[in-house]
Amino acid sequence: MSTNPGALHPFDSWSQIDALATAIGRRYAPLVRFAAATGLRPGEWLALEHRDIDRAARVIHVRRAYRNGRVKTTKTYNSTRAVPLQAIAADALDALPPREPSTPVFPAPHGGHFDLHNFRNRHWKPAQALAGIEPPRRVYDLRHTFAAFALRAGLSSFDLSRYMGTSLTMIDRHYGHLAHDAADYAIALLDAGGRRMDVALGTLADLEAAEISN
Repeated sequence: MSTNPGALHPFDSWSQIDALATAIGRRYAPLVRFAAATGLRPGEWLALEHRDIDRAARVIHVRRAYRNGRVKTTKTYNSTRAVPLQAIAADALDALPPREPSTPVFPAPHGGHFDLHNFRNRHWKPAQALAGIEPPRRVYDLRHTFAAFALRAGLSSFDLSRYMGTSLTMIDRHYGHLAHDAADYAIALLDAGGRRMDVALGTLADLEAAEISN
């Protein structure tokens, strides 16, 4: 794997993420799993509040981001979005203590928004060393991990761009090579759709013939 600091370094598997979550401890383990399962930017999950989680609809509403010590409301179409709440993310939320709707989902130890720089140095880096993760990943690589896993699972680039709040061009540029089986998957979907259409048309033809004979 490249050592270029600007390169993408998604985690290899959920087992590797679980190893990191175990090493980082109970307080931050849900955060690690949640971030990898949603693809939110660090500033977005830092600003996420409990009222942004819609359990009934199984979506996370991304409405704001925490940057430079301030919470800023998102204003563009691509940055205000709904992200699917998959089971891993829901389980991570279930591991958190109950809090008021307008409070951060992942607060600092004494409340409010925690310092990401301190988190990296005090928790993230030591936990990776303890878990034996090589090469070390950045916190942002949890977002890349979501993209890699989603594409390999067959999620379309169009849907992924919506969920991640970025353009199709950026998805193709940064993550397209990770979808090594995307063409085969698309062909399988098209073939399956064609077969379903043949069945539907055949059934319709049979019904029309029956009506004519009657």
